[in-house]
Parts: sequence; structure tokens; C-alpha cells
Amino acid sequence: MSRIGKAPVTVPSGVDVSVNDRMITVKGPKGTLSRTIPGEIEVAVEDGVLTCTRPNDERYHRAQHGLTRSLVNNMVVGVTDGFKKQLEIVGVGYRAEAQSPTTLRLALGFSHPVMVQAPEGITFEVPVPTQVIVSGIDKEVVGQVAANIRSIRKPEPYKGKGVKYAGEKILRKAGKAGKK
Repeated sequence: MSRIGKAPVTVPSGVDVSVNDRMITVKGPKGTLSRTIPGEIEVAVEDGVLTCTRPNDERYHRAQHGLTRSLVNNMVVGVTDGFKKQLEIVGVGYRAEAQSPTTLRLALGFSHPVMVQAPEGITFEVPVPTQVIVSGIDKEVVGQVAANIRSIRKPEPYKGKGVKYAGEKILRKAGKAGKK
């Protein structure tokens, strides 16, 4: 049995979970998330505990079992605590500025500033001009928005300039040796 799939998800107080047909809805203090349950996996809610069960041990069902449990757990964590991704900006003159909680202005060495609009449910914070925090309740969307911002100017291997995740190690290259 899947080690991830068989682990129960505890539902904290203040969170309401409802399962209708193949649709699961999680309501909490930070918002509401809905998702269609993949495959033939059954999700049951009993006494504040969510359990996922699969019909048999076929390879496809084993894969969907762990996936479904992880998705449901991320929904519960999202509506209670939320998710954050931190990005760091490295480079002379490279900086970020929050125009509003949903609009970000980036100066990344281009001839023009880059404006980034947040999708619904995502907010930006800029505590210092070289740091951006992307936050929201949906883990998938938070990660995708952070990846989109990073893709505007990925860190280059010679000087390390660009947008990177906090704590990300950039593999550096030596560059030209030059004359002696």
C-alpha cells in the first residue's frame, strides 16, 4: 500500500470539508478550495479525519492514491496556513517594487520595467527591493507564479545575476582564463 496514500489527513477545527460525487471542497479561515478527485479513489471524512482508499492494487490506482492524498492535504494546509515562495534578486540595479498587493514591478536589466499581475488569490510582498514573497492558499498556483517570475530572468552561471529561489544554489562557471 502507498505509504503516502494510507496516511490520514487530520482536519483542524474551523475547516469544513465536503465531498460531493468526484468534487471535494475545503473551506477554512483563509478561503475556499475545490478540486475534482482523480481516478477511482474514494475520499471519506469521519470524525475530523480524511482517508483515501483505492479500489485495487493496479499501478495506476497506486499512483493516484498517493497523489490524491497529497492534493487533499495541500488543500487543508492552504486554507489554514497558506503557502509562500521567496525569491531573491541578484544583480546591480536589479530590484522589485510592489505597486499594489497584486502588481509587481521588476527592474531586471532590460530597457523597460517588467510588470507582473498576480492571478486571483495570490499576493506579492516586497520587504526589501531584492526580495519578493509570493503567497496564497493554492500551493500549485503559488509555485507556478514564482516559477513564472523566475523565468523572466533566470540566474546566469558566470556572475549569478537574475531571479532565484531563496536558498537555491547556482552552479557557477569559471569563464575565460585570459592571457598570461
